[in-house]
Amino acid sequence: MLPRLGRALRGGWRRGERQPPVALGGRAPRGRRGGCAPAPQVQLLRQTRSWIHRKGACYSTLVPSDEVTINYRYGLPVIALTLPTRGERCQFTIKPMVVTVGAFLRDVQREDKGIERAEIFATDGSKVSDTTLMEVLLMNDFKLVINNTAYSVSAPKKGKLSSEHATEMEDIKSLVHRLFVAVHIEDHQIRKERELLQKLEYLKEQLMPLEQMKARITDSADAKTSRLLWVGLALMSTQGGALAWLTWWVYSWDIMEPVTYFITYGSAMAFYAYFVLTKQDYIYSDAKDRQFLHYFYRKSKSQCFNVQRYNKLKEDLAEAEESLRRLRQPLQLRLPIQQINDKD
Repeated sequence: MLPRLGRALRGGWRRGERQPPVALGGRAPRGRRGGCAPAPQVQLLRQTRSWIHRKGACYSTLVPSDEVTINYRYGLPVIALTLPTRGERCQFTIKPMVVTVGAFLRDVQREDKGIERAEIFATDGSKVSDTTLMEVLLMNDFKLVINNTAYSVSAPKKGKLSSEHATEMEDIKSLVHRLFVAVHIEDHQIRKERELLQKLEYLKEQLMPLEQMKARITDSADAKTSRLLWVGLALMSTQGGALAWLTWWVYSWDIMEPVTYFITYGSAMAFYAYFVLTKQDYIYSDAKDRQFLHYFYRKSKSQCFNVQRYNKLKEDLAEAEESLRRLRQPLQLRLPIQQINDKD
């Protein structure tokens, strides 16, 4: 810009003539009286770093992407950026599977106390959550906003591993996992066994009062069910005796035959009605269990016995006992429950 300005000034006057004055950033001096032509005005504009604020924008225009670079070093991404206060380049080594976006921004603000605002936006303008892992962020391009400056950051390109190298890495991971398990499996088993024993003790303490209440309710329901069965037997015996007395001592068989027929037909209707209502065949054992449950739940409701909580505690207790049994048998430690049951 300055060489062009020099040529423009030299072209405006010839050698031997008086050079017109040049005003720096102001008006040209007034000429003499007599209508002298005004001297040419040249303003030297000092280029300043000012940002264009557009309506609705929350940060300034984008800075070239070379201000923030991402390179991989020893398998980890290294983010290099210029700190705004000191003007120095600073590198941040990121563990992408552990570090979050919020942790990275806090590290940047901790490095330069003059940073009041640090945020990351996607290319579509949406803000990236602080809980997002850096591994997810580095998959696509993004914008890093520091104070009033926005940096356009390009996602790093990682070279694709060959199939042989990938297989070798998987073998190494598997070997490390097996070594870790072999070293720590005993401590893990002891710690897990202690936790299961504590859980069993806690569940048994919770079940003890419920078991006592359940035993009383069970005895009461069982007694009522047995009483009902004996009452049914007594009624059937009375019915048989009444029919025999009416047949041989009061009336004849010709008169009592239609009566017995309708009694039998009524019994068949009663059994069919039981099937319609319960969707079950009238089997004596099933009918007894159904009547027992009826008395049990009615007694439980009257004594405020929580059947759902009792069943949940019993399931947890059975699961803990099964886990403890499998933990104490090293040969069955890695077998699923179905295979263990089949062997038993």
